Amino acid sequence: MTASRTVFFISDGTGITAETLGHSLLSQFEDLQFTQVRMPFVDSVDKAEDCVAQIRAAGGRDGVRPIVISTQVNPLVSAALREGDALILDFFEAFIAPLEAELGARSTHTIGRSHGRANSRDYTARIEAINFTMTHDDGISDTDLDQADVILVGVSRSGKTPTSLYLALQFGIKAANYPLIPEDFERMKLPGNLERHRQKLFGLTIGPERLAQIRRERRPESHYASPENCRYEVDAAQKLMRREGIRWLDSTTKSIEEIAATLMQTVKLDRHTF
Repeated sequence: MTASRTVFFISDGTGITAETLGHSLLSQFEDLQFTQVRMPFVDSVDKAEDCVAQIRAAGGRDGVRPIVISTQVNPLVSAALREGDALILDFFEAFIAPLEAELGARSTHTIGRSHGRANSRDYTARIEAINFTMTHDDGISDTDLDQADVILVGVSRSGKTPTSLYLALQFGIKAANYPLIPEDFERMKLPGNLERHRQKLFGLTIGPERLAQIRRERRPESHYASPENCRYEVDAAQKLMRREGIRWLDSTTKSIEEIAATLMQTVKLDRHTF
């Protein structure tokens, strides 16, 4: 069994940027195991020295030097982190200097700049999108659908809710979602008043085997989770979506991020930047 290697995501802010960039790199090494540690708000030399102690401890425990993925703006903090015996990947150091040379301007070196740029209007839009999406989750409400940017449809547990919430939280997109159920298949008709919003509809489907596995975790030994029922529902949902001319995507092997990116490209939704 391959020994795990510790990776630290260290940032003077939330650490989300360092972790996101780091995950993209680590995902290229599928056969290796990583113990991942996020260390946010490291905005002083004292805090950096505490990190160094943990880095050294991890190196001694693992028997190999850790990896540090950093988005540090303060050069003094960055220098302090280098006292740990680790591979340091500093994203700001790698990219700021070439950008300064290309743009002919000095960067501000301001902590938290990437997250602080969102103005109150953008923030309000994102909160409104989240509230709208939660109110219109799983067919709870069919009112105000004219405000929706997209409406997801698909069988229960095909990924509609997590995709809707990701779209709202990450991009400020108002996403409603509706389950397709056996009654819809018997009528071969869309639920509620979705017919009037056909241009906003986007379908998610999923492999029957994967669907049965997910449903068994929720309701084991039930008809709802049986392979036969899952095959029936997936097949019927796809027939209904084809009949209604709904664009759809198979979510079986795709991450939420991939589903959202494909959906936005297909439906031509504008993403907001926060």
